[in-house]
Amino acid sequence: MEAFETLVAALLERKGYWTRVSVKVELTKEEKRKIGRPSAPRWELDVIAYKAATNELYVVECKSYLDSTGVKMSSFDGSNDKGAARYKLFNDLTLRRVVFNRLSLQLVEAGFCPSKPKITLCLAAGNTYQDASLLRQHFERNDWVLWDGDWVRRELAELSKSGYDNTAAAIVSKLLLRPPKTTLK
Repeated sequence: MEAFETLVAALLERKGYWTRVSVKVELTKEEKRKIGRPSAPRWELDVIAYKAATNELYVVECKSYLDSTGVKMSSFDGSNDKGAARYKLFNDLTLRRVVFNRLSLQLVEAGFCPSKPKITLCLAAGNTYQDASLLRQHFERNDWVLWDGDWVRRELAELSKSGYDNTAAAIVSKLLLRPPKTTLK
């Protein structure tokens, strides 16, 4: 969902990252064969976020799942093949290595960052199934980052307190989270 991706990108920009949404990774024919997808189109990443000060690059998969049961642990722990298919980068180490290597080369060649950025896989989830603590622990064990609905709400609350910013995220957060001002008659 592009709206959720745009929201996540805006929240990361407030933390000092430059962001891009719907980034295409140009895999070579050899790389496509290596990942077992020789006829695959360009790989698309929901959001990338880069911080120059630390040469840190987040690759963010975004799942709002606001009107569904949410992101489930079974999609990551090997117990649900159908669920795992929605999270290929998390569940396929070869795919992740190939895509991240090509993304790094692509960004360096385009002059977006110096060589060898530290790449971290992240999931921004508007809704998680039941308690997110098991999912968070699994992510920590794998050196991944999980931003759940609570994180999104906290970041939006902070955004609502900030100065004027002409983005949809800022405007909506202020409309919904700031107390209404009283008017004089």
